[in-house]
Amino acid sequence: MAGILIIFGSVTYKRTYMKKFSLFANISLIVSLILVFSCKTKPADDSFTFAFLTDVHLTYERNAVPGFNQAIKSVNDHNPDFVIMGGDLIMDALGQRYSLADSLYNLYNETVKNFKMPVFNTMGNHEIYGIYSQSGADKLNPEYGEKMFEKRFGDSYQSFMHKGWKFMILNSVEDTGKDRYIGKIDDAQIDWIKKELSLTDKSTPIVISTHIPFITANTQKYVGTTVASDSSTVIYNGKEVLDHFSGYNLKLVLQGHLHSLEDIYIDGIHFITGGAVSSGWWNGPNKGLEEGYVLLTAANNEISWRYIDFGWEVNK
Repeated sequence: MAGILIIFGSVTYKRTYMKKFSLFANISLIVSLILVFSCKTKPADDSFTFAFLTDVHLTYERNAVPGFNQAIKSVNDHNPDFVIMGGDLIMDALGQRYSLADSLYNLYNETVKNFKMPVFNTMGNHEIYGIYSQSGADKLNPEYGEKMFEKRFGDSYQSFMHKGWKFMILNSVEDTGKDRYIGKIDDAQIDWIKKELSLTDKSTPIVISTHIPFITANTQKYVGTTVASDSSTVIYNGKEVLDHFSGYNLKLVLQGHLHSLEDIYIDGIHFITGGAVSSGWWNGPNKGLEEGYVLLTAANNEISWRYIDFGWEVNK
């Protein structure tokens, strides 16, 4: 009888109380189920942002230091997870005396400390010390060639993981020994790439940073539609290198060198040439492109990006 009274009882306060209790219990059950279901099915938000800054060409002249600091402040305001520098960090070490090349490296190292997030450096052609004969450099100097970069930043190619994405920073510059550099990924680095890929799940999204581009339409746009790019403009064995990524989830190649902004999308891969922090080498816009950098967002196995004009003007 007690049970019958609870469910069907004729006493008003018991019936009202039980209706409220039953409604509360049902709502609590529904909320609990929603929470449990959400925890099991809603993935964590693994999206993130990062910045790509290339061709700073830092020097004591042309207001380059305050210009670079203005770019750094803009990056800090956007607060990405990390920064990748795309090479040509300093104005030049190719044809400079040691004291100037060393001083420019030191200036860069001090200035880059103003970033509030980790920075990964890609080597550009202008970081290679003394391979132009006008520098007067001694080839026995322990910092000759690429060693000047390596002494300050470590290996000229490396990889790291971030939130399930693999980043590979490559060295795309080769000294020909004839007062000239070319775009090339050397054999030792190709072996390293193959080893890195053998340790990488084929579903892992991959981002490459290179100074000299793998693919560009810059020559066709500004020189002639049937003119080929030479080996100082693109990586001459680039196709061979990219073929090693076949079957892997290569999503993005970040490129510098050309002070031009382009996004070439082919076979599911973005090849983004990232403009230049210095644009026209701190002399103003280059072919109408303002000083800037690329801010990227990685989410759901895809990349979105925008070019940020950080507001520097040559007359400042």
